[in-house]
Amino acid sequence: MAREQKSAIVIGGGITGLTAAYHLRQEAEKRGIPLEVILLEASNRVGGVIQTEHRDGFIIEHGPDAFITSKPWAKALCEELGLADKLIGTNPHVRRSFVVRKGKLLPVPEGFYMMAPGAISPFLKSPIFSLSGKFRIALDLLIPRRNDPDDESVAAFVRRRLGKQAFERMAQPMIGGIYTSDAENLSLNATFPRFLDMEREHGSIIKALLAQKRKSAQTSRGTSGPRYSLFQSFTAGMQTLIGTLAEKLRDCIRLKHTVTNIQHIGDEEGWGVCLDGGEELKTDGLCIALPAHQTAILISLVSAALVDKLSTIPYTSSVTVNLAFRREDVIHPLNGMGFVVPITEGLNLVGCSFSSVKFENRAPTDHVLLRAFVGENTNLFYEGPDSTELLTTVLKEVSDLLGIKKEPIFSVVSQHTQAMAQYMVDHKKLVSEIDELVENFSGLALAGNAYYGIGIPDCINSGQQAAVKLLNEI
Repeated sequence: MAREQKSAIVIGGGITGLTAAYHLRQEAEKRGIPLEVILLEASNRVGGVIQTEHRDGFIIEHGPDAFITSKPWAKALCEELGLADKLIGTNPHVRRSFVVRKGKLLPVPEGFYMMAPGAISPFLKSPIFSLSGKFRIALDLLIPRRNDPDDESVAAFVRRRLGKQAFERMAQPMIGGIYTSDAENLSLNATFPRFLDMEREHGSIIKALLAQKRKSAQTSRGTSGPRYSLFQSFTAGMQTLIGTLAEKLRDCIRLKHTVTNIQHIGDEEGWGVCLDGGEELKTDGLCIALPAHQTAILISLVSAALVDKLSTIPYTSSVTVNLAFRREDVIHPLNGMGFVVPITEGLNLVGCSFSSVKFENRAPTDHVLLRAFVGENTNLFYEGPDSTELLTTVLKEVSDLLGIKKEPIFSVVSQHTQAMAQYMVDHKKLVSEIDELVENFSGLALAGNAYYGIGIPDCINSGQQAAVKLLNEI
């Protein structure tokens, strides 16, 4: 006897939604479930913040330029899609980065990981920290572990274990480069649980990093270089992944379809999805792969309690500025992956990636491609992506730091508004409460960077888990 035809709708065509739709189809086929999948995307393209542009021999990333392989889900998906031969790693010859200190680029000491040293000699020789600052960082070896089970902010953790300089001169800019956020309220447990584990297991971050170095001594030279080897991209840019998924889903993607609200018809009847043109779609399973604040608006008729929880997850915005130059016009040797900028430097820049050094074939021979970042913690951000002041200021700050005297060949400004979820203290508790509320509604799954991780692998895993949940319930 043939199984009853089922349906599932995915709202949101970013990497999370694409993965959810793809996994729904793949897993339904494995289970022998006849399933119609529809993916609704409000804009005229899929991919969300992931977008690659090819221009005059340059490969320009408007959003993320890589994903990390220590979380397996992105690489596994690439292999499943037959993209393994299109993956590339970072340049093995320049696996280091810089931090700005008093207007100059200083190399991050070899073995230094985010906030603490994993190698003693390079740390002691580094001019980034004063003598007293180095002594304070070293006290981490003696400070007893914290036994309080309550969540702690990243800033509080770093200051408690390693001191003010470790936070202001290294941890804050490194974290800002990842989360574009204020570490004062960022949850340690939700963002960097590894450091929490280090303290619990070793009683010291430095001891943990030194132990890790000894363990990996046979295969690497420390923690500074090898962690760069964990990042991968594609020969033709990150759009490769988006394009491949879109092609697999070409018969179920509906662009320029804006959802206005959602109704829960009932556990047996499923869900009603209302579109801005007046059309209403009915479905057995519904995955909402949107930012939390957008999700909250759509489900206003479903659960006031869920709306309240989702509305408390804040988001930040950022601007990426791609700058193309002739190599001869850039004085700095660009002998690293890029640099980050502490807030104490008083600049608008959060950081800058040396794209044409980081990955091969990002720029023509004898040319340079840079990617500068501006966060919303500066008034410059609110000038908008078309602002002459924004571009002029970014160009001046990058030029001053890298010794650039000429105008760029071209520049590309990309603004990502309210795109990055912020994991505040007790974020895991909040997400647990959201999950409990969602469980009250059969055939509903929420996915995206608001819940269990902000990176591309996290979003892929979130989409896959949402697909499994729906198939288990419809």
